[in-house]
Amino acid sequence: MSEAVDRGITVTEIASMDQPIKVCPETTAAFVGRALRGPLNTPVLVENFGEFRRRFGDVWGRSSLGPAAKQFFEHDGKRLYIVRVANNARGAMLCLPARGSALIMRAIEPGSTEYVRAAIDYDGIGDDVDEFFNLTLQRVNPVTGFVIDQEFFRELSWMEAADSFVADALLTSAIARVERPHPTHRPERTLAAGSIYQSIFVDPVQAGTDGVELTDYDLIGSRRDRSGLFALEQTEQFDVLYLPPPGKGRDAGPAAVLAADMYSRERGAVLIVDPLSEWKTVADAAAGVRELGYASPNMLGYFPRVTERSSEDSVPRPAGGAIAGLLCRQDRTHGPWLKLDQEARGLHRRLRPVVELDARDGRLLNRAGLNAVMRGSAGRTRLSGSVTMGRGTGTHRSFAKLPVRRFSLQLINTIAHGTRWAVFERGDAALAERIRGQILTYLNGLNDLGAFASDGFFVRCDAGVSKRSVGGEHGVTILLVFHPVGCDEPISLTLHQDASGFRATSAAFAPTLFGSTEPDGERY
Repeated sequence: MSEAVDRGITVTEIASMDQPIKVCPETTAAFVGRALRGPLNTPVLVENFGEFRRRFGDVWGRSSLGPAAKQFFEHDGKRLYIVRVANNARGAMLCLPARGSALIMRAIEPGSTEYVRAAIDYDGIGDDVDEFFNLTLQRVNPVTGFVIDQEFFRELSWMEAADSFVADALLTSAIARVERPHPTHRPERTLAAGSIYQSIFVDPVQAGTDGVELTDYDLIGSRRDRSGLFALEQTEQFDVLYLPPPGKGRDAGPAAVLAADMYSRERGAVLIVDPLSEWKTVADAAAGVRELGYASPNMLGYFPRVTERSSEDSVPRPAGGAIAGLLCRQDRTHGPWLKLDQEARGLHRRLRPVVELDARDGRLLNRAGLNAVMRGSAGRTRLSGSVTMGRGTGTHRSFAKLPVRRFSLQLINTIAHGTRWAVFERGDAALAERIRGQILTYLNGLNDLGAFASDGFFVRCDAGVSKRSVGGEHGVTILLVFHPVGCDEPISLTLHQDASGFRATSAAFAPTLFGSTEPDGERY
């Protein structure tokens, strides 16, 4: 997939025919929240905290998105999509004189630190032409003064009927848009005082604003508009989703959390859920989860929050960004099929839990579907438990175990991407065998890494189902049975791929096939 998301157009790259499925893809996280600047409702991939600061501004006291991104990279996360959302924020306004009228432009990206400027010149335009002008737009880092982005538009027209009308041309701009009323004359050159040749840049006449605190509905957004959570429709895949608290002293509400859970299930991702700020004890946390009704195998919860040893205040802070980073690091170095609660995989040494827990507290939290944040034997804070909020519900009770659920999701997502090519091939027995061989090679690679409790896995493929008379379109169905390490029983899934997309469902009957002998004599 292309990492560039261009104004709502997503480019998806399909793996080549019979190309080996990548055994250990890099885990990608996605955070949705408020920032000082940056594009709204557009997922931007950042790979270090420096990139985050350059594109979205530094850590901001009115938002927890910056601290969450910092935690993520401090805990060795590598790939992070940031979706900036805002509530009534406004972009800076530029106003360039045009002989009694004005060319009015508004910055696309709102925010008080979004600094844009513009310049007008007539270079290369004849003296007898009173229609055309050149426009330069710049986005500038407000701290360093360095130019971040620059756009140059040559021979624009102020006339609405012209092919090069300025308002139409700036529809392709990533910096500003033209606002009404439109100019009635050509914009005047922006010249230095006392000069008739030296062009200068004009600053905004009205600064941008940051808006007000986010609501749950700002976080959720709209699928139709691809805003909020649904801005992630513009990405092909992410594995971990997190909604940092939307404001100082405020938690993400149940509406946002439940909407994020439904979307995570749809996209095959795990949702990290912060403990509410009002939970002060283990009993509060256990009761709170029950009252909220959180009971999803795709939700990862924890308790308590943390404080920073070096911080002057002792305000409890969420650790969701750190946990997302830990998940990414574990997947890269050990694999998602192993437990996260290992002594060597703790949080940064400066983070410590705000509530001291013992082993009994940890067990109580695990039974409630929460992972305990507690001090390890060396005094380093770590997670105790590797559970989901599923708490044993659903077809597979094994999905209450975080490693089992995450490994299953990774396997599903990787096979979905790796076999997408098959939808565009002719459906027959030969295609089914090629897909089966591709998946078996992938599973054998995972087995070599110790992902399975036994050497057997069952793969059956039908590449001729759902045939249609128009265009010869077909679907591919894969029956998959495997036994993850640390799981009490085999997991069985039915995967279906066709031109409309990919679907995965549990197949409770399939474990009876586990241990059977295929016609070719191979035992799975």
